[in-house]
Amino acid sequence: NVLKGELSLVGPRPERPEFVKLLEKEIPYYHLRHLIKPGFTGWAQIKFHYARSLMDSFEKFQYDLYYLKNRSFLLDLKILLKTFQLFFKKE
Repeated sequence: NVLKGELSLVGPRPERPEFVKLLEKEIPYYHLRHLIKPGFTGWAQIKFHYARSLMDSFEKFQYDLYYLKNRSFLLDLKILLKTFQLFFKKE
């Protein structure tokens, strides 16, 4: 999907459409995370676990907003490095 141009390497992870509709109703300004192309990995993915509730989704959205506000080459590089570290981390 990255090679096709459907996803960027770094950005807010895409949500399933049925969840997006619900989250846009429940979380103010949720639509802002769609201002940029979704990514394979993102700030919320390296900083937060899987969202299992509406409150989790709200907290994860805060990380997406941080990324939108502070987006830069260096932040993208940091996210990519952290993502690769997670691949090799023993649990």
